[in-house]
Amino acid sequence: MARFTYNDIVKAKPTADKKARPGERAWVIAVLENRTHSPLKQFPPGVIYSVEFEDGEATEVHEDDLEIA
Repeated sequence: MARFTYNDIVKAKPTADKKARPGERAWVIAVLENRTHSPLKQFPPGVIYSVEFEDGEATEVHEDDLEIA
């Protein structure tokens, strides 16, 4: 079960990868729970979120690296 849902405002934890822009606010724009056909193999098992930052850039972040902003 996903911890976050669409439009939640989140931020990456300080320990997250630099591309997740730790500490910056972002909005959840996609929740990828079923990853059997996903090209996101670089992530460990678990839910992946696509998040969009205030400047319009987006990236994927593992749920363990996110918290509510």
